[in-house]
Amino acid sequence: MAAFSDRTTFDPAPPAAPVLVLGATGTTGSRLVGELRRTGAVVRAASRTPRPTADPGVVPVRFSWEKRDTWTPALTGAGAVYVLPPLLSVAPEEPVLAFVAAARALGVARVVVLTGSPIAAGDPGLGRVHEALAAGPSGWTVLRPTWFAQNLVDPAHHLGAAVAAGRDLVTATGSGRVAFVDAADIAAVAARALLDERPHDTDHLITGPRALAYDEVARVLSDATGLGIRHLVVAESEAAEAMARSGMAPEYAAVLAAMETAIAAGAEDRVTDTVLRTAGRPPRDLAAVVADALGTDPPTVAPAAAEAVGANAPAGTVAR
Repeated sequence: MAAFSDRTTFDPAPPAAPVLVLGATGTTGSRLVGELRRTGAVVRAASRTPRPTADPGVVPVRFSWEKRDTWTPALTGAGAVYVLPPLLSVAPEEPVLAFVAAARALGVARVVVLTGSPIAAGDPGLGRVHEALAAGPSGWTVLRPTWFAQNLVDPAHHLGAAVAAGRDLVTATGSGRVAFVDAADIAAVAARALLDERPHDTDHLITGPRALAYDEVARVLSDATGLGIRHLVVAESEAAEAMARSGMAPEYAAVLAAMETAIAAGAEDRVTDTVLRTAGRPPRDLAAVVADALGTDPPTVAPAAAEAVGANAPAGTVAR
């Protein structure tokens, strides 16, 4: 079978069996449901509190990571599954590995798992899931998106809440840069991984089109809101304390603050061509995502300001 990076055509093929989407009402899941339905795929939309929909092609099902008796009814008869791991968990690998094993035992042929760009195969937590999938049967994909653009405009996120209140962004990122990615672009890549005739059998590092320092992010938000938002750089411990004050569990706040320190050191300063190469469309810029969320007109990004796709990607992250 040709390597995924050698493929030159897109071959979405709606499966006869439904696609199970965990977290179907969430940031990526809700967008993925739309992507799948546009291809004609039948979707099982899994959530803790499923609700009827007007679309007969979307079947709500109950699912909870904590209630394992919901797993088998959701999985039985599905042909593919999108796995959103337990949120705000510092040790998600055990339930995810158990769920993947249950899916395989029930005949689910395609498994797509969402992790994150800082997590490599073999790392603690979801890196163990990545490692296990790569060592197992064909039909797997790991999605490793960088930080979501929606975090900056969603009041449920600590940064989005600060923006909504007109407060400054407080981070430990220093001058480090991040190529914020639109959740819709993640969903587009996920749909291809779930529906393409040939399994991807790889991980996809997913970024937006340009890497921005948080000072630049603050300017984008200020231009869109007119609120004069600034970026305040603090120590990692102060960033963790600020997140904990927002209501985040202290242990998870510590993990995120450490990730911000990694950003300051350049860990996320990269741009890949994954969205274009996999979904066949260019990724959306942060300014456009913010403008959509706020109902404003996005500014024009000059060609000189937008980075060439893949220009900052380390070896091995663009073509896999």
